[in-house]
Amino acid sequence: MEFEKMPTVPTADEILDRSFRRAAKKMQEKTNKERANTEFVRAVGAAIHDRLVYIIRGFPEFDKIPPFYREMADILYGIDRIKQSLGAVGWAAKHTKMVGNQLVLQSRKADDTLVVRKRAVARLASMVHQIDRDLRFLNEVRNTLRQLPHVEDTFTVVIAGYPNVGKSSFIRRVSSAEPEVASYPFTTKGIIVGHRIVGRGKIQFVDTPGILDRPAGERNAIEKQALSAMMNVASVVLFILDPSEHCGYPLKVQLNLLEEVRGMVKTPLVVVANKSDLVASEGYQTMSTVDGTGVEDVLATILAHKPKRTEEQRIIEIRAPIVNEPAVPDIDPITGLPKRKRIRRPRKPRTRTE
Repeated sequence: MEFEKMPTVPTADEILDRSFRRAAKKMQEKTNKERANTEFVRAVGAAIHDRLVYIIRGFPEFDKIPPFYREMADILYGIDRIKQSLGAVGWAAKHTKMVGNQLVLQSRKADDTLVVRKRAVARLASMVHQIDRDLRFLNEVRNTLRQLPHVEDTFTVVIAGYPNVGKSSFIRRVSSAEPEVASYPFTTKGIIVGHRIVGRGKIQFVDTPGILDRPAGERNAIEKQALSAMMNVASVVLFILDPSEHCGYPLKVQLNLLEEVRGMVKTPLVVVANKSDLVASEGYQTMSTVDGTGVEDVLATILAHKPKRTEEQRIIEIRAPIVNEPAVPDIDPITGLPKRKRIRRPRKPRTRTE
């Protein structure tokens, strides 16, 4: 995933503490007291600069990541806000290095290098503390984005509909995902991904939070995540209706949302009426995620939209190299260590002596 390698973003105090300890070690290497103070100033500035640059490089270039992840980051925190904080860290990195170099020159010319050293510590610490709020914000962004599920580039079914219509119950029946299921709306707070092996292939199911039939500007971050999944990763959209209206929303508003989704997505749209154990519904394929009636039929309808493998793809799979598993070494029962292989050297041919 795009965000897995993002490092922890330390606070201003943590950066300064680590930088001072690193500089103190450098200082101890110098026997001359004046040179030691100068080396401390140089090492502190370099350590702070390096750490801040490491933070910036740990974040991906949001303009180059897949649209789904870019939209998720924008929905949750705002990409402009993230870039603004990264820019503040970049400003601090640039100026701590520049100020550090200036103070090193002053230290070399100063009669009392200890005074310059104390001044350097105060100025550099002040600059780092100016971005402490940005550092804490970026660490929060990092912690949240790392928890986003990994959405693979494969045949993907995005499940949509109003809250509490049975989306999570369906994905629990047909995939490996185990979302929370409850009788109150908005149980699903984010994207949940599950998989199912079908033959030699794999199907990916994405359970989305419920969407309400209201203007786009009034939708919250939870609903926007669902729309982003439908627009960016769906191969097929499964829209679930609740004709029994036990979800708490009239069927009329559910159909209004269905028409909106139909106009938004360009992928196949499968419409299913759930809770057939409570009320019969005409005009739609039906199922019950409570007792499982019709669930396999719905799955078959979805699979009908899955592209079949071409002959070229089959040949590639057949010709794919077989990966041999590494041989398990023999263990010596006495030492518990792997046995050494004996290398047999070829015997020299005997020559007859006359």
